[in-house]
Amino acid sequence: MSLSLSLLFIIIFYLMGSIPFALLIPKIFGHGDIRNIGSGNVGATNVLRTGNKFLAFLVLSLDVLKGLFPFIILNLYLENINLLQTVFLCHFSILGHIFPIWLKFKGGKGVATYIGFLFGVNLILALFFLVTWLTIALMFKYSSLSSLIASTIAPIYFIVKTENYIAIFLIYIFAIIVVKHSENIKRLLNRTENKIKLSK
Repeated sequence: MSLSLSLLFIIIFYLMGSIPFALLIPKIFGHGDIRNIGSGNVGATNVLRTGNKFLAFLVLSLDVLKGLFPFIILNLYLENINLLQTVFLCHFSILGHIFPIWLKFKGGKGVATYIGFLFGVNLILALFFLVTWLTIALMFKYSSLSSLIASTIAPIYFIVKTENYIAIFLIYIFAIIVVKHSENIKRLLNRTENKIKLSK
């Protein structure tokens, strides 16, 4: 693949990932600026704090699709591209979600888009992520804890398969997710983290 084509895909995937659905959808439906609600995070979990489960599910679905669409695009337009090249190009959708240019690079935590990314990498991995996330969420009621633990699944999988370059790259993505959850980690340690509430 040429450098110019790679740069084109990087820009497209980054811009795709940077669409702030968690900001746009609540505004469209009259809930105002999501950054003034709950944690202020531009993500589906914070949209849930508006009390509207449908909007939260809609935002979650769109954020997941942001991570999956780059794989679909590459499969349609490119042949003979290996997995490492694919995950490198496609991970820019995650970076776009986390660091959107439209919001001064202050976006979501990246987990929903990472789920879509995992569906592109490996269906079984993505399902393991979801099962792990749901299990931890049901046990402890913390979205952040569920996300952090579930995000270890993919790197461990490729370490076991001894596909080291893929594993290292996924560890890098995991590290970004951990950094974005730094405040959540502090609150988890201090036992002040908000729990998931579905009662509204």
